[in-house]
Amino acid sequence: MGSPEDVGALSAAVARLLGLPAAEVEGLTRLSGGASRETWSFRAGGRELILRRDPPGRPGPAGGMAHEAAAMRACTRAGLPVPEVLADDDGTVLGSAGLVMTRVEGEALARRILRDDAYASARPRLADQLGTFLAGLHAVDPGEVPGLDTTDPLAQYWAAYESIDDVSPTFEAARRWLETHRPDPPERAVIVHGDLRLGNVLVGPDGLTAVLDWELLHLGDPVEDLAWVCVRAWRFGSPLPVAGVGTVEQLLGAYEAAGGSAVDRDAFRWWLVQKTLQWGIGCMGQAAAHLLGMARSVELAAVGRRVAEQEWDLVELLAPDAAEEAAVAPPPRAAAKADGHRAYGRPTAPELVEAVREFLSGTVMDATEGRVCFHARVAANVLGIVERELALGPAHAEANARGLAALGVASTAELGAAIRAGRFDGGEADDRYRRDAELWAFLAATARDRLTVANPKHLAAP
Repeated sequence: MGSPEDVGALSAAVARLLGLPAAEVEGLTRLSGGASRETWSFRAGGRELILRRDPPGRPGPAGGMAHEAAAMRACTRAGLPVPEVLADDDGTVLGSAGLVMTRVEGEALARRILRDDAYASARPRLADQLGTFLAGLHAVDPGEVPGLDTTDPLAQYWAAYESIDDVSPTFEAARRWLETHRPDPPERAVIVHGDLRLGNVLVGPDGLTAVLDWELLHLGDPVEDLAWVCVRAWRFGSPLPVAGVGTVEQLLGAYEAAGGSAVDRDAFRWWLVQKTLQWGIGCMGQAAAHLLGMARSVELAAVGRRVAEQEWDLVELLAPDAAEEAAVAPPPRAAAKADGHRAYGRPTAPELVEAVREFLSGTVMDATEGRVCFHARVAANVLGIVERELALGPAHAEANARGLAALGVASTAELGAAIRAGRFDGGEADDRYRRDAELWAFLAATARDRLTVANPKHLAAP
């Protein structure tokens, strides 16, 4: 059939998929959230259920939804906390590929999980529970989910980076390190969830209730899943490295105690660097979707400036001394110039930006709710970035030009190309060490300056 064009048609399609009379499907309601998949809630047969499907006209990877359904069914058989899948469809019934699963109680919003009193008892348990879940998942026979691809995330995301009209010398340096320090492949590839983090799990008062969002499922190295949940972006401001709730040793200890293979700590660090780079490229890609007109969105535009966070995190992982020196160094100062903003009178451009930001964060947010309120907050944050760039941009530009010249290149793009070509790798040991130290000192200072504009709180966070 074609794509259902209204709720009534979709409700009837869901009933056919479940083999129920149309009248038994009640309250079909589209839920907010989910950039790649539609999520609907409804009642049928006395149960609270969830429909997930590809948006009509925007199909996901061929067989992707069937793989998700098979993986969750395998997890159910293994006694792992996932929703029960009742039916799945290749699009013949629903108009696009989808599945119906039970609704599981729990909170998905990271802010609430990390802060609300209702989850105070859950937080100390969650790192152990995530490790135990991953041990169980990685023990599932890949044959239970036939057709999964074996993926090299570094190659996959670097190909995406090369398609984007942007450049990051820090990403180039991180990729160079990853290529020269790649660990040996695992003895056997396992089922990798690919996106296990806060936001993709449900948490109740006693901890983990379900793991959701399986669209990045693939075969690969088990350490990949363990590292992804430790990427700093998924800590949401908490100092604790595992999803903001626990320590790395807590996670890995629980994983190994539950039957997971022993985790090589050097391999774990490699994957942590790779996953941080991966999310940085993902931020670039989301901004590109906005800039190319594929999905115009203030939210996607704002995510583009989160690249600076991942650059800083990579510097901290790969050159911690350079990061520490950059963090305490005095900020660059621009040469004294006439105040160009006043050439047009008052209010100046920064003052106009400030006025609009205050309007969005006050009047608009107070008068709205839901997605409009969320996007007003995002827009206010974007204007905060513009304010800081107007104030700090000239000094940062001068410091960047001086640093590039000291490295013997004329532009950021030229520096990226030089790193890729290995110009900072060769020479005698002492010279190579000096050039490497100079490069990372520059990358650290640049990441710091970009971060003081994009999100100063990230720089100050533990």
